[in-house]
Amino acid sequence: MTWLAAATTGATPGAAGQAIGYPTLFLLVFLGALVPVVPTGALVSSAAVVAFHQTAPLSLLFVFVTASAAAFLGDIALYWLGRRGMKSKNGSRWLEALRSRAPEERLSQAQGKLADHGVAVLVLSRLVPAGRIPVMLACLMAEWPLRRFVRGNLPACLAWAVTYQLIGILGGSLFEEPWEGVLAAVALTVAISAAPTVWKRVRP
Repeated sequence: MTWLAAATTGATPGAAGQAIGYPTLFLLVFLGALVPVVPTGALVSSAAVVAFHQTAPLSLLFVFVTASAAAFLGDIALYWLGRRGMKSKNGSRWLEALRSRAPEERLSQAQGKLADHGVAVLVLSRLVPAGRIPVMLACLMAEWPLRRFVRGNLPACLAWAVTYQLIGILGGSLFEEPWEGVLAAVALTVAISAAPTVWKRVRP
């Protein structure tokens, strides 16, 4: 990936590298929204580190626009596929994949919060590790129309992109070399993602 290669070598990608880097970032974040195994937060933070060290103007803005748009479109595509599965007699593999990633306890909590707070829960779900899928599934089970989901998901994706970009900017500002900032940003995003699981295991 152009961003990581540039960070590892300490080089600043030129126009050709950026032309490859932004579409690659978009594709990976989009796929990560559809198949929640790609560490999209770490990708955005890494791209933000490299953009922070660039002299090209608006690089950070381009990362933000690319990441938020990819996350938004990926979420919409996954929700649309989930709705198709809800209407199908036999369901769909996308719906089953959502259900497999939403433990019953988390799904029950998401349904309760969704009933109490509505669209606001979508914003929080994007910021809480492992919170997006249970809330999306709760929206599907509540039979939210696509339009309503879109209205709530837009600010959610914007807030998500800002959060992980700020992590990348922090990592980039603490170290002179881009690769050091990338390592710091990735370590921080991994720690944030793992925190709920660790807390659940250690609490009495």
